Amino acid sequence: MHSVVVLGSGKIGITVAAMLADSGDWRVTLADSRPEMMAGQRRPGLEPIILDVTDPFALRAALSGHHAVVSTLPYFLCAEVAEAALAEGVHYFDPTEDIATAHAIRKLAQGAGTVAVPQCGLAPGFVSIAAKSLADGFDEILDVRLRVGALPQYPDNALKYNLTWSTDGLINEYCNPCQSVVDGRLIEVLPLEGLEHFSLDGIAYEAFSTSGGVGTLCETLAGRVRNLDYKTVRYPGHRDLIRMLARDLKLSERRELFRDVIENAIPITRQDVVLIFVTVVGRKSGRLMQESWVRKIYGDDCPGGRSAIQKTTAGAICAMIDLHQRGQIPQTGFVCQEQVSLSDFLANRFGAVYA
Repeated sequence: MHSVVVLGSGKIGITVAAMLADSGDWRVTLADSRPEMMAGQRRPGLEPIILDVTDPFALRAALSGHHAVVSTLPYFLCAEVAEAALAEGVHYFDPTEDIATAHAIRKLAQGAGTVAVPQCGLAPGFVSIAAKSLADGFDEILDVRLRVGALPQYPDNALKYNLTWSTDGLINEYCNPCQSVVDGRLIEVLPLEGLEHFSLDGIAYEAFSTSGGVGTLCETLAGRVRNLDYKTVRYPGHRDLIRMLARDLKLSERRELFRDVIENAIPITRQDVVLIFVTVVGRKSGRLMQESWVRKIYGDDCPGGRSAIQKTTAGAICAMIDLHQRGQIPQTGFVCQEQVSLSDFLANRFGAVYA
């Protein structure tokens, strides 16, 4: 049995810890600096501890001797955790969407004897695995479109949105530059632009550019794809209101205030749905073809159930840890999500949530 440390006891951290512990194959240490978050977390295979990750000596001591660590902490703490993990010979995983953080971890992983797998959640993460698998079936790749949204099943406010994800991560997505490929060139585009509308199963949606969800896929497909972009899916009208807050009221320049506004005005829900819509257009045997990979994954509509974003994000993280342990992904250095086989991922006991 291998041991893993999960840092952070928020919605994703608790779910990752529980899924690994319940599998019976992992001995889990769940760490958080807040004692109140640790109350009642003990269960078979899971030990909660109090840890201040900003103390580098305490962090390295907590990681020492473990097989792997998962950071579900805010993005601005992840690079320090990765550095400590690699120094201690511990494999590193996180779901961060922050581009700069992922770049820093990639530099740290150069020549490392252990693996660094950031961006291994839903988006960034699984969506790149699905897109790369579709793209590899084409002789010539023209357009790759990634559309992902974590949405309330029952929207009833002006934003038509409920919190399902890290607020810091959400603000990053709405405010930071976005990577795309346009006419074969890797470029940055502004967030909240490129508004489009579509319908699926009779429900109307909108999608617009946000930061981080594409991971390293633009770089991986550079020179092979004409156009590639990632957009977040919301219900119609959401983008205009967020753009008013972020740009007209300039909350993108006052992110602490932006965070307070969102957390005090938008309720959390477990009754959510994750929408994944990946489309590739290209040529096969000289013919222009289009293929899509589409899923809707719902949260548990019952007391104490897991939300869709919990199941998909934690499931992806756990699948990557499991695949690494089974030797199905690279064993050292930096790992891009699209290096993983879609069939291996979906066949994995944790990745099966997407199947």
